[in-house]
Amino acid sequence: MKTLAPQALLLLLLANLASKGPPHLGSHSLLFFQTLLTWPDFVDFYFTYLGYVDDTQFMGYNSRAETPRMEPRAQWMHQTKPEFWEYETQRALTFTKQLTEQLKAVLQIYNESTAGYHTVQMVHGCSVMHGGYFHRGYYELIYDGSDYIALNEDQSTWTAHGKAAQIIRHQWKMKDYAELLKPYVEDTCVNNLRDYLEKGKEILLRTEPPQPSVPIMPIVTGLVLGAVLVGAVVTFLIWKRRTKGKERAGSEFKSPWEYQVQLRVCPATGEQRFLHTVAYSVLC
Repeated sequence: MKTLAPQALLLLLLANLASKGPPHLGSHSLLFFQTLLTWPDFVDFYFTYLGYVDDTQFMGYNSRAETPRMEPRAQWMHQTKPEFWEYETQRALTFTKQLTEQLKAVLQIYNESTAGYHTVQMVHGCSVMHGGYFHRGYYELIYDGSDYIALNEDQSTWTAHGKAAQIIRHQWKMKDYAELLKPYVEDTCVNNLRDYLEKGKEILLRTEPPQPSVPIMPIVTGLVLGAVLVGAVVTFLIWKRRTKGKERAGSEFKSPWEYQVQLRVCPATGEQRFLHTVAYSVLC
C-alpha cells in the first residue's frame, strides 16, 4: 500500500477542509471527524472524535485522556444534560470498534500487519442552506493516506481511490449503503444541526462571523512547513541507515528523494494535536 509524502497529504487536507465549507451565505454545516492511529510498541489504538458546527468545535473525545469521555468544547454546550454526554461517549466507543475493523479489513487486503504505523480517518455530517433546508451529506474514509472513499454530491454514488477503497466501494454498492445513510444525513444530522444552532445562536448566528474556536489556516500553514522539515529529517536518517555499507554489500544507491515517496511517517505529538483539532485527512 503506497503512501504519500507528509507535505503532500497536508496540502490534501487544506483542499478537503476548504471544500467542506457551507455552500453559500446563510448556510451551515455539521461535521464529525474521527481519527484512529496505531504505531509500533503501542498496545491500544489512539482514537479521537470531534464535532464541529461550521468552523467551531463544540465537543470532543480523546481515548488517551485520563478519563476518556465526550466533553463540551464550546461554552453553549456546558448546559447539556449528562445523558447526552454518556450517549456520545458510547458512540465514540462504537466508532473506535468500527474504524478498528475497517483498518483490519484494509490491511488484510494488502496482506499487512497492524503492528506498524497506520491510520483510519472518517468524516461524516451534513450541510444546510439558508432557512435550514438540507443541502448535502458527507461520508468519507481514508486509510493510511492512500486509499480514499467518499460519498459523491449526488448522494448515491461513491468516489474511490486505491485497491482497498475500490473493493469497499463495490461492497457498499451491493449493500446500497448510500441509501442506508440517507435517514442520517438528511434527517438526523439536519435536526441535530438545527438544535446546535439554536443552542449556540449568540455565537453561531450573529451577523459578524465569529473567530473559529481553533484558528485553522495559521495551523495548517505552520504544519505544512513542519511536516516538510520532519519528512526531510526522517527521510535522510532512513536513507543514511539503508545506504550505510552499500559498498560492502554491493547495494544499489538510491537518493533520499526516492526513499521519501516510500516512507510512512506518523505525525509527531504536536501534529497529532492539530490533526484531532482541525480535520481528518492528514495521514501517516
